[in-house]
Amino acid sequence: MAVLDQLTSQQAIDLENKYGAHNYHPLPVVLHRGEGVYVWDVEGKKYYDFLSAYSAVNQGHCHPKIVDAMTKQSQTLTLTSRAFYNDMLGKFEKKVTSVFGFDKFLPMNTGAEAVETALKVCRKWAYEVKGIPENEAQIIVCENNFHGRTTTIISFSNDPVARANFGPYTNGFLKIEYNNLQALETTLASTKNIAGFLVEPIQGEAGVYVPSENYLAKATELCEKHNVLFIADEVQTGVARTGKMLAVDHENVKPDILVLGKALSGGAYPVSGILANDPIMGVIRPGNHGSTYGGNPVAAAVGIAALEVVEEEKLAENAETLGQVFRDKLNQFIPTCNIVTAVRGKGLLNAILINDTEDSSTAWDICMAMKENGLLAKPTHGNIIRFAPPLVMNKEQLLDCISIITKTLKQFEK
Repeated sequence: MAVLDQLTSQQAIDLENKYGAHNYHPLPVVLHRGEGVYVWDVEGKKYYDFLSAYSAVNQGHCHPKIVDAMTKQSQTLTLTSRAFYNDMLGKFEKKVTSVFGFDKFLPMNTGAEAVETALKVCRKWAYEVKGIPENEAQIIVCENNFHGRTTTIISFSNDPVARANFGPYTNGFLKIEYNNLQALETTLASTKNIAGFLVEPIQGEAGVYVPSENYLAKATELCEKHNVLFIADEVQTGVARTGKMLAVDHENVKPDILVLGKALSGGAYPVSGILANDPIMGVIRPGNHGSTYGGNPVAAAVGIAALEVVEEEKLAENAETLGQVFRDKLNQFIPTCNIVTAVRGKGLLNAILINDTEDSSTAWDICMAMKENGLLAKPTHGNIIRFAPPLVMNKEQLLDCISIITKTLKQFEK
């Protein structure tokens, strides 16, 4: 079989099932092409993408400016490693630090790598600046977090599927309840050697759980009081998804360490990294941390273009406006049905709560029906469906999608 031979959906699925590790449970749709808010399967059926590769494709599929930057750079120079300088990385570092307001950027590739980088920088700062005894630093995390699936990260997950049979686990983490300021304050006041607090401004994988108003601002104040680094994991919520460039911007919070990924490349290439100011990032010296591909010329060119698209097309503003429309329309629909109990979110990161148990198949069945009706979404945590379309969506398209969603939900009325 030649690489470019056209497959049917079933042939493609069979190939993955036979030759690939079974580490995902995808909807049975085989995508072949994408443009803007749309994707097409191998048989040519068109769908609205309401997941955006978990918010990586904020700028829309195959955005011409991003693809052009990637193509041109790929034809010039793709990889040097960090053994040498390249003429694109500095431009990208200047752009990303300017957009988000930090002194320094440390580039990586994936979101999990960026989180690992933040943890390492936090610990090194704790030993060299704060004066915590070596190997005794503790980092506070939240229950029901999702920061990736590396060995260290799953060590502080409470998801049994992600954790089971992958130990021994990494020490140095304290778990508290999310959206609980008292738990944070008590832990900070009663525990020695706290280096940082790692938190998602909105818990996406947990079901788009939006914390109480001022939670992030007050958590930041507590961290400042105890000389603890506030680390915001904005891999999913960052780069305009929630109606601001960052989700923490809704509360005017400036993290000590900001973690970015996904939409930093518009879904065209793996690009991630962390941002911090000099007193924190200054602890990293040659040999302490790195990546062969991190900061490569293609990633830099793509990252610059991706951020320019967000600014030029005012995607944060669009997400804010359309997100309000989405929640308003769903809130009008919910009292008329008994299959959905609530809608929640910020900007164009939203979720609906299905009126069934977490171990039921109802949310999955609804997503399968939406697929048949031309819209792609996935359940999370059993009875929650996450909705995150590309931010280039317009109001007419959004209203069409809302019509598909509500029409599908009506098919499942009890």
